Amino acid sequence: MEQEFNNTESFVGQVKEYLNTRLAQLKLSFAEKTSKVVAIMIAAVVSALVFFLFLVLISVAGAIAIGQWMENYWLGFIIMSAIVLFAGFVLWISKDSWLRKPIMNALIRVMFDKDEDEKD
Repeated sequence: MEQEFNNTESFVGQVKEYLNTRLAQLKLSFAEKTSKVVAIMIAAVVSALVFFLFLVLISVAGAIAIGQWMENYWLGFIIMSAIVLFAGFVLWISKDSWLRKPIMNALIRVMFDKDEDEKD
């Protein structure tokens, strides 16, 4: 009887150790996936800022060029702002196909990607 009690006690200890190990593994997996998501988001924000700066500078250069061509700088800036507004409107209408879906797919891929250890 005492042997069965010791076996049961040993089994319970092993189950507790397994559960603690599994919990630690889940915490590490969550931390890894969260850090990947944050890294992707930071990279996207930095890339968006660089692209925005490029867009602003190229728009100013285009406005100055149009202004020189038309011999009226303010008209060049108005025409360039109309072009940028139109492009923004077109991008806003089609934002689901080029922005929302790729971001969602990338985040889902990161969050539900199987670990290399689990693939075996």
